[in-house]
Amino acid sequence: MSNGTPLGDFLRARREALKPHDVGLPEHGRRRVRGLRREEVALLAGVSSDYYIRLEQGRECSPSPQVVEAVAHALKLNEEATDHLNRLCLAASQRPRSWGVQGEVSKQLLELMDGWEHTPAFVLGPAMDVLAGNSLATALHDGFGEFDNLAYMVFVDPAGREFYQEWERAAHSCVAELRAAYGYDPGSERIAEVVKELSVLSEEFADIWGMHEVKSKSQEGKHLKHPQVGDLHIKFAAFTVNGAPHQQLVVYQAEPASQTAAAFEALRAMATAPKQAQAAEVIPDLAVNELKS
Repeated sequence: MSNGTPLGDFLRARREALKPHDVGLPEHGRRRVRGLRREEVALLAGVSSDYYIRLEQGRECSPSPQVVEAVAHALKLNEEATDHLNRLCLAASQRPRSWGVQGEVSKQLLELMDGWEHTPAFVLGPAMDVLAGNSLATALHDGFGEFDNLAYMVFVDPAGREFYQEWERAAHSCVAELRAAYGYDPGSERIAEVVKELSVLSEEFADIWGMHEVKSKSQEGKHLKHPQVGDLHIKFAAFTVNGAPHQQLVVYQAEPASQTAAAFEALRAMATAPKQAQAAEVIPDLAVNELKS
């Protein structure tokens, strides 16, 4: 994923994203480096230049909480990015056990989602893998080749550009969520695999991944467009699963009596219609065409 350390890569990316005027420093002529200089960050954080350089180069991996707070302030990190920085500073022995490959969803959670006939719901793993989904969630995403990994669906599947009406926002959000998961488990083989493959398949993914933006799922709105039922304006929420903190339950909701609610009902009818009935509708059409020919 990188030739540097997770901590050093993050500090470098966030330093390069700032301009001198962002932190109240003057700009004199053309600068040979992108963003702030290491010496400028060190000055703002109140540490020596040599110490900060060692942090970025991976030669110093255990800064004190005071130094972490000072560096976060100097880089103008928000609360979530600061938490991410703190996690990257943890020694290997302090980290929780690696999540490994996650694919099993509890029977109770599966039954709960299946009971939500009017609400799309699915479970995500740390690498944005779709571990399970109810029938309405599957119907909602049936325009994609596979409903298997949100990151691949956003960046690789051609349907993603049409489905996510605010595609750029969805792309940044997806990568920021993946980056947040990486902060919890930098040694995750699955996250490394997804990042490596997507960096090859999508230049846009590689560029956004290099920004080191961090954001977990929260309550937001989405504008989607389904190929059969049209525009959908949804609210969604994500919940950590008790007993499986590496999993997230994502739930989509529509405003009552809205166009989106009606579209969800249409999707539900399509998802629950007996396949024999669907096939029966096709067979007469084929027979009529044969008679015409």
